Amino acid sequence: MHASHLLIRFSFVAVTAALLVACGTPQGPGGSTPSRANPGQAAATFVRPASGATIARFDGNRNKGIDIAGTAGDPVVATADGRVVYVGNELRGYGNMVIVKHNETFLSAYAHAQKVLVKEKDVVRQGQKIAEMGSSGTDRVKLHFEIRKQGTAVNPEPYLSGQLR
Repeated sequence: MHASHLLIRFSFVAVTAALLVACGTPQGPGGSTPSRANPGQAAATFVRPASGATIARFDGNRNKGIDIAGTAGDPVVATADGRVVYVGNELRGYGNMVIVKHNETFLSAYAHAQKVLVKEKDVVRQGQKIAEMGSSGTDRVKLHFEIRKQGTAVNPEPYLSGQLR
């Protein structure tokens, strides 16, 4: 691979990693915000992205999210309305991944997909199937799920239970 291609690839991975840190307001058709929350509002309502049991919990260090058990092909749904800002497998340890921006405050990440059903810039709705559970980049079938608030990984469980918004 030429040096210029390596530089482009490195830049793409760096930008993707930055998406896990930075949040912006997703814009729908005509400039509308797809989130149910007001554009500048931090509050959002989240649903569980997969129906399986939680097999690994957030600890803020080794695990920046939760892992949800399942069978290959099980549906993975968008936790809230938003815009897909990343689809790929360039981030080591995440396998096939989707990142969705929900508003200026929140984004969510869905890792280890067997099949991704959305593409970058797609507007997704809460509960919409966006991927199928798989084992890409890991040793077993599972969904690794993260919520980032202002770029920082937070424990998704209080958000999924409705305790936090």
